[in-house]
Amino acid sequence: MTHIEDAIANEAEAEITPKTRKQKLWNVVKTILKIAVTSALLYWVFSKVPFSEVKNRLVNANYYWMFGGVVFYFFSMVASSWRLLSFFKSIDLRLNPRFNFRLYLLGIFYNLLLPGGIGGDGYKIYLLHKSYNFPTKKVFMAILFDRLSGLWAIGLIVVALRIFIPLIPVSIPLLLAAFVVASAIYYIVVKMFFKDFTKHFFKGHLKAILVQSCQVITIICVLMGQDFHGKFAPYLLSFLLSALAAVLPISVGGAGIREYIFKVLAGWLNMNVGLAVFLSISFYLISLVVALSGLYYVIRPSRLQDGLPAEKIDN
Repeated sequence: MTHIEDAIANEAEAEITPKTRKQKLWNVVKTILKIAVTSALLYWVFSKVPFSEVKNRLVNANYYWMFGGVVFYFFSMVASSWRLLSFFKSIDLRLNPRFNFRLYLLGIFYNLLLPGGIGGDGYKIYLLHKSYNFPTKKVFMAILFDRLSGLWAIGLIVVALRIFIPLIPVSIPLLLAAFVVASAIYYIVVKMFFKDFTKHFFKGHLKAILVQSCQVITIICVLMGQDFHGKFAPYLLSFLLSALAAVLPISVGGAGIREYIFKVLAGWLNMNVGLAVFLSISFYLISLVVALSGLYYVIRPSRLQDGLPAEKIDN
């Protein structure tokens, strides 16, 4: 194992089981900082947008459409775990699909509901290294490329949405050319320095489009639940841009950052600001409902381990 792999393994293990006072203190500090950032951003948003308006929209929503949003978001998580399998196969880590999905649900639970200390990706790295004796660097890179494929898919859909939003000053041919060039550079870099990940590169990225499409449909369902008859594209674009911002690990599950992005873009893209913020809140609540399913594997970890090698579970 290289020094990089040692560092990743140690960091992941420290996240799961912090041993020193310094590690425990840092986990507490991270939690406090994330809660502070989330609270500050939400306070700013709701100083501009009455909370009562968002509340009324939620109370009066069509819950058949809202349930449809939950279903499509759940499908996006199924597709996400399927996408991750492609990148694991690139490093010859072949997991039981059901075990991989259970681990994925547990990961989103940790990421969304436990903002400090343990993280879903850190737990995956730790558990897969411990259970399969697989190099942590390879697992880390597989998860990293899984995330990058999601960002690439968001970029593709953003370019497509530009067609329906004439307010954006960048021309469609220029935006498309920039995306194609960036995609080509991305693939060349992977082929030159991370050749293993070219094995299932296109398959993984096609799955990423499916993931992001399901989440876009989630937002459409929420809009339909508000009896919306306007232009969808500005709201969908704002959602995707807020998803990019929410990748930054500085808030609790992306809360606050999403609402801030929606509020800022509302005036520029001629959106109803109350509806825009409501969309953000609704998406967080939907993701929260799905993430709670991972709690089952916290309470009953033996169910998570059903797909692990028997000889490793005993250790």
